[in-house]
Amino acid sequence: MTDGTTELQALAAEAYIYGYPIVRNLDEVDRVSRKGMGSVAPAPFNEFSHGSKPAGPDDPSATADADNDVIYSVAQLDLSGGALLLTVPDTGGRYYVLQFVDAWTNNFAYVGRRATGTGAASFLLTPPGWDEEVPLGATRISVPTEVATVVGRWACAGPDDVAEVRALQEDTLLEPYWTATGEPRGLPTHTYIPDAEPELLFYEKLRARMAAFPPAPADLTYQQQFAPLGLLDAQSPYAQPEPELAEALRAGFAAGKEKVEYESTHGNSPEQHGWKLTYHAFDYNADHFEVGTLKDPQWIYTDRELGRMARATSAHTALWGKHGYEAANAMTWTDADGQPLEGEHSYTLRFEKPPPVDAFWSVTAYDLPDRHLVANPIDRCSIGDRTPGLSHDDDGSLTLHLQHQRPTDDKTAANWLPVPSGNFRLILRMYTPHAAIFDGTYELPPIRRS
Repeated sequence: MTDGTTELQALAAEAYIYGYPIVRNLDEVDRVSRKGMGSVAPAPFNEFSHGSKPAGPDDPSATADADNDVIYSVAQLDLSGGALLLTVPDTGGRYYVLQFVDAWTNNFAYVGRRATGTGAASFLLTPPGWDEEVPLGATRISVPTEVATVVGRWACAGPDDVAEVRALQEDTLLEPYWTATGEPRGLPTHTYIPDAEPELLFYEKLRARMAAFPPAPADLTYQQQFAPLGLLDAQSPYAQPEPELAEALRAGFAAGKEKVEYESTHGNSPEQHGWKLTYHAFDYNADHFEVGTLKDPQWIYTDRELGRMARATSAHTALWGKHGYEAANAMTWTDADGQPLEGEHSYTLRFEKPPPVDAFWSVTAYDLPDRHLVANPIDRCSIGDRTPGLSHDDDGSLTLHLQHQRPTDDKTAANWLPVPSGNFRLILRMYTPHAAIFDGTYELPPIRRS
């Protein structure tokens, strides 16, 4: 193997890490628009599809680690035909968030209780290069790429609350702005190679999507190094690639994939009493700051190389996840002694003080390895400050009981979170968290085997 081939393979591995987010993201955009996601039905571009209930064990197509505390709304945007007008209703103080994600997975805007309040409002979503007048009363949101995603989450307190959430969803609208002149183009077409190898198909998708959705200027310069791989070519070089290039792409694909998967499970997220603190997993956006984002060094990777790896691992493990300042997530697979969480054991989680939040917090259990919600006799997939009937200790603390079998006494049963019979993981979600969660003033409690 020549030095040139080795360099080409290393370049292909770097291109895989860089390009994985846009390839994975737009594959999911395509899939969700055609097949839906849990109770969120499929919908064409530029139309909201609203979930009919919180995610649950009976949703066979729900994503891993689905949030059981909210009802989802999803819209895939295509601004190639012109701007869109978004209108949101007055939610009367109810927590909700509409999260905007561009083709490269940047969270570039938020609309909702934390970011813009809960009153009725309108927002003009404009494509790159748009320079017209914004209508009176509307707030402009500049969308960095012509295709983007809106992920909505509406706090739902349970089955009796669904009808109110559904009414708010139905009043959340997208419509073409009156100056829109063209039909949306949709996702770019690729030169799909008959019986294409997955490796070559990946780089072909990356080539087409890089051209269709240019990144920020700094990354546009960074992309130039990938010219020897054919990623800057106007026409696909992958139908009949030169043997040396094909070998490099196969090897680079394998090496890049291995690196992303390794970093996804061996990352450097800080830990606290066994909890992995993923508060800064989505801080890789360093270029696009629209409504509701915080342009603060605390929430931005200053090292773009580290940011690219964080972007890839987040796309791999938690696509469309939110910034920590919107919702701080911590997760664990082990108890306080480092032993795997297993349904054959019982555990306690004691909060001397509840997590400090402006919205709400919850703990959710998922099976492993699929990370799906699990059916249980009381239909409780999460437990938190909105769970009715919780029993507090005499000192005001709250002890949660995590076990597979129903507790025998009523006080324990009131605080029971059913867990799978086998291995499981937990996610603690804290919506609109206070600074104490991030500066260490507030510490998460350990999970102890009973």
